Amino acid sequence: MAPGLVEPTAQFADLHSVDTKSPLKLKASVNYVPGRNFVEKHDETYKYEDLRPRFPDLHWPALEEVPYNDKGLLGDPEFKHLLSSATDVFDYNPKIGTEVHGVDLANLTDAQKNDLARLVSTRGVVFFRNQTNFDIDAQRELGKYFGTLHSHATTACPRRPGLEDVHVVYTGEGSPDLRALFTPTFLWHSDVTYEVQPPSYTSLKVLTGPPRGGGGDTLWSSQYAAYDQLSAPMQKYLEGLTAIHSADLQAQGSRDLGRPVRRDPVTTEHPLIRTHPVTGWKSLFFNPGFVTKIVGIPKTESDHIISLLNEIVATSPENHARFQWNKDDVAFWDNRVTNHSASYGFAPHRRHAVRVCCQAERPYLDPNSKSQEDDLSERYGIPKANKDGSGIVNYND
Repeated sequence: MAPGLVEPTAQFADLHSVDTKSPLKLKASVNYVPGRNFVEKHDETYKYEDLRPRFPDLHWPALEEVPYNDKGLLGDPEFKHLLSSATDVFDYNPKIGTEVHGVDLANLTDAQKNDLARLVSTRGVVFFRNQTNFDIDAQRELGKYFGTLHSHATTACPRRPGLEDVHVVYTGEGSPDLRALFTPTFLWHSDVTYEVQPPSYTSLKVLTGPPRGGGGDTLWSSQYAAYDQLSAPMQKYLEGLTAIHSADLQAQGSRDLGRPVRRDPVTTEHPLIRTHPVTGWKSLFFNPGFVTKIVGIPKTESDHIISLLNEIVATSPENHARFQWNKDDVAFWDNRVTNHSASYGFAPHRRHAVRVCCQAERPYLDPNSKSQEDDLSERYGIPKANKDGSGIVNYND
């Protein structure tokens, strides 16, 4: 969207408002100009002033391993507690993404929280609309129920003191468009996978954002589905490999901007294939933004595998869920089994959101665990994908 093209001027008929007694007479009209949106103005009494970003000049010790007990293991397999008050629930596609209506995240029972964890671990990402009661204090309390909150070493914290475990996403009206600095695949990532205990359940609430159609969508990619997309020989091969996840590039970028790095950057080795403790499903555990090398193989081989996995994560639409935000919407996702990517192109709108996540278990692989595709095929008779690419190609679209 061009930054200056924001004032709608033309009027077009609303074809849903036709006078049935006179088919040619239109009852009302709507203002519409392609690609233009109303821009909300924010004055000095901005409601979320205390949640604006700051970069405190602090230094924290290295993270220590903490116990983690996944609440999803306590959840009901049919999510009956969480969905008891739901007015609607639907999947975005078979692989990833579910939207739930009628549930107030600020007033969940423990049984409902456990079901939420189980649903998120199963579906990868779950969306809740119009969560006006779910303020930052409620968001942190729910996050702490799931585990020890993670404090990010480089990203912005809220201005309000005591919220250093909250990550602020903020793009103001005059912020530059940074797309030219990244490749599209690099923007796909799972949060802070360089930590020894990368996060599990993560919530993001949009406080202020572009209007509908104004951009700023977020996309998620299923790592369960990415694993299933690989051939059986490739799955077996990757199950024997580990990858290096590094925080160095992120830390150096903050230093170059003159911002503090609150914890020394770490480099950690994790399995390329992991098992989820709740679902028991295998997933790819690959992060385009932080994986630098694959251990134990030549660099040429490592680079080609990284390129292959980048392509699978970023360009497989059947593995993706795309969410168009409104104010007070919340996404809950599981960083262990998803990657996600922001989208640009929402200038000149302000986009302000707050994220809370907790540390999970150290990634591991149970060689006896199943894939999502195998499990669902056995349970429901869902046919498996044909992975033989040597057949005749006849693509007619």
